[in-house]
Amino acid sequence: MLHPKIAEITETIVRRSEHSRTSYLKKIREARSQKPKRVHLSCGNLAHGFAACAPDAKGLLAGDQAPNLAIVSAYNDMLSAHQPLRDYPEWIKRAIEPVGAVAQFAGGVPAMCDGVTQGQPGMELSLFSRDVIAMATAVALSHDMFDGTLCLGVCDKIVPGLMLGALSFGHLPTLFVPAGPMPSGLPNADKARIRQLYAEGKVGRAELLEAESASYHGPGTCTFYGTANTNQMLMELMGLHLPGASFVNPGTDLRRALTEQAGLQLVALVRQQAPGIGEMLDEKSFVNGIVGLLATGGSTNLTIHLLAMARAAGILLDWQDFSELSAVVPLLARVYPNGQADVNHLVAAGGLGFIIRELLAAGLLHEDVTTVMGKGLDSYCQEPFLERNKLTYRPGLSESADLQVLRPHAQPFQVDGGLKMLHGNLGKAVIKRSAVKPQHLRVHAPARVFDSQDDFLAAFKQNALTGDLVAVVRFQGPKANGMPELHKLTPALGVLQDRGQSVALVTDGRMSGASGKVPAAIHLCPETVEGGALARVNDGDWILLDAEQGVLEIQVSEAVWASREAAECDLSSVHSGCGRELFAGFRHLVSSADSGASVLFHEEVSK
Repeated sequence: MLHPKIAEITETIVRRSEHSRTSYLKKIREARSQKPKRVHLSCGNLAHGFAACAPDAKGLLAGDQAPNLAIVSAYNDMLSAHQPLRDYPEWIKRAIEPVGAVAQFAGGVPAMCDGVTQGQPGMELSLFSRDVIAMATAVALSHDMFDGTLCLGVCDKIVPGLMLGALSFGHLPTLFVPAGPMPSGLPNADKARIRQLYAEGKVGRAELLEAESASYHGPGTCTFYGTANTNQMLMELMGLHLPGASFVNPGTDLRRALTEQAGLQLVALVRQQAPGIGEMLDEKSFVNGIVGLLATGGSTNLTIHLLAMARAAGILLDWQDFSELSAVVPLLARVYPNGQADVNHLVAAGGLGFIIRELLAAGLLHEDVTTVMGKGLDSYCQEPFLERNKLTYRPGLSESADLQVLRPHAQPFQVDGGLKMLHGNLGKAVIKRSAVKPQHLRVHAPARVFDSQDDFLAAFKQNALTGDLVAVVRFQGPKANGMPELHKLTPALGVLQDRGQSVALVTDGRMSGASGKVPAAIHLCPETVEGGALARVNDGDWILLDAEQGVLEIQVSEAVWASREAAECDLSSVHSGCGRELFAGFRHLVSSADSGASVLFHEEVSK
């Protein structure tokens, strides 16, 4: 039986989205009815489209029966998460050739790493890169030579961007192909400890680099449960991966078998005339994705990305949906930063197959959804393995192999999912509570106001941050500077908290998917440059952040508050250099964080 609250919230989303969803489905059904455009291309167009193919492939593509798969990849060899994707296109092409299908590498999309750009100017391009990836995906598919799409990507903005682009070609069956996480390295507790010691000046850069290199040490995704691995969970919960594909390490025979099978499965979907991604992903699919985010303690970045992805399918989500779902979805996993385990430990304890089975048993997932495996989520309760070099499946664990990492729904780590909406006279924000100890969930302290993260860190290094405080870091929203992650603040904030100070962060920026132990009210709307209340906060103003009651308010008399003028900040220095000058149009057009922080739906959001 479906939990009544899950049913109620889903129905609310359906009603809210009725007009936009109907319009979207009409558009993609019209596109689907026209069949692949290559059938109708002129001889010159078609000749260009398969000029580089082998003779046999040309013969297949000259007709209209052979499936032609578009491969869109985020491969580059600098970033560990995407380096394994180098060989995937050839594996896929060879795997599907015997069944009379063709795959063409349709296009590459940029992939930047927040781990490299964290605290650097490039981070101010990070969120915008998602929409660039979406547009690049659309360009790759715009040749209309294809019957289906394989999206190869992993990390923070890459998977959401690929999905946004794929949904613009929503009539095409689509399957996502991950690279998998690197093997476990330095334990997360040791990494966090050394970061804080460095922030305090107790160890040097050499020791810090040694620890970081032991954490991020080879090909594959970072092993903590940040945005990259949350993306992989999301693709599995929404039925866009093969079952069990998310967290298989690269460089293994099983990883290759899953990659090859992804191509074969998409060929089968095309031949079955299965629905395209835009029809497959409905309101129930997106609710399942949010439930997965909550049950696993995933990245706060998805509270932005899911809004944008859903909007691309004509589905209107809002933060209140997340908050209301969080109230009934228990936390079943403890993976760093919500615990000390990494995703490899999560897999060993039972993985996503266990989590999906538990959520289905509790009535917290819609079972009647369409996936790349067909109807329902039963196949996602299984785990893949190789038997005589052939990919096969067996039932996943029925009991957790490690209750410190993974628990059944009847014995959760906490009874809610840990995401909470905050409301008050400062605006509305999101907070992730699952990594914050109960005694830190309520902070009532004077504000210390900063217009950049560097200003905050300078004050920290000068030992100027004494006593309880709410660090207000403003002018960090999408229109101001692209809404960078402020994870660079985490070690310093952690040091202050460990000294016994009551500490919180309030910002219109983002925190990393590794948001940790300090309570952080993030994504504050309206943002400062759009008339947000943070522009009128002064040092010493008392702020209440109550993550239990959902309150975020400044305690200043109405008369004093009304008399204040909004602070201004010269942002010209962050609008150029490192490519930032090219994104002036994005900063002008981007929507607010609570509508997905996107330039793709500007007119629609404005209306």
